[in-house]
Amino acid sequence: MSRLEGCFAQLKAQGRAAFVSYVMAGDPDPATALEIVKGLPGAGADIIELGFPFSDPMADGPAIQLAAQRALKAGMTLAGVLDLARAFRAGNDATPLVLMGYLNPILSYGYERFARDAAGAGIDGLIVVDCPPEEADPLADHLDAHGISLVRLAAPTTDDKRLPAVLRRASGFVYYVSVAGVTGVKEADAQGVSPAVERVRKASGLPVAVGFGVKTPERAAAVAAVADAVVVGSALVEEIARALEHGQPAAPKVLAAAGRLADAVHGARGG
Repeated sequence: MSRLEGCFAQLKAQGRAAFVSYVMAGDPDPATALEIVKGLPGAGADIIELGFPFSDPMADGPAIQLAAQRALKAGMTLAGVLDLARAFRAGNDATPLVLMGYLNPILSYGYERFARDAAGAGIDGLIVVDCPPEEADPLADHLDAHGISLVRLAAPTTDDKRLPAVLRRASGFVYYVSVAGVTGVKEADAQGVSPAVERVRKASGLPVAVGFGVKTPERAAAVAAVADAVVVGSALVEEIARALEHGQPAAPKVLAAAGRLADAVHGARGG
């Protein structure tokens, strides 16, 4: 059983949703980013999504765009992201790590080399925002060979005709984008999301994580009541920006916010 499968199975047995925390690797600098990632499991994160910076993050709102800029300015590369993952794995072999980003850096790195190195760094899954399912097979073949899940994205615009293509070769879980648009701008409506989560879960046979529109503990709890996992990114990344603005250490702020969100997600069903 993979780390992702084990995590979801354990939480399902406990009657809880998973809290998935997103942070940008290298934001605001590699050392602080590693401190944050190392601290997230203790703050309650069940799964960590590790963004890899890209110069044209088309699916991301202002908060994560700025995080990518800070990380790139600090010298972060895709190879550096894998180094960060290795450093995390040196002290934690249990918490699933999922990379999230865009196709160009992976193309430049090379599919086969990337899959091999990512597996060696302890990566469990990959979300590629701008890789259409029709073009995913070459990457998916290499990921499969190294035991890395290709996590696919479904959205409110994914109708029943399109859904089978989107879910083909999906594994680990499905990421349901709860709002039309970019990250961190609109808010998810749990009541509206619930039927979509059920539809995607039934079509895929996989757990469904909801993200892109969750920023507060209250919203996280509402979504956790209907989804298998709740993804929060912009709210955590914004803590880094605020800390920098006030000349404060970023890691304690991010981890405190993660703790509040984790408590809300884990308590949403009375767990």
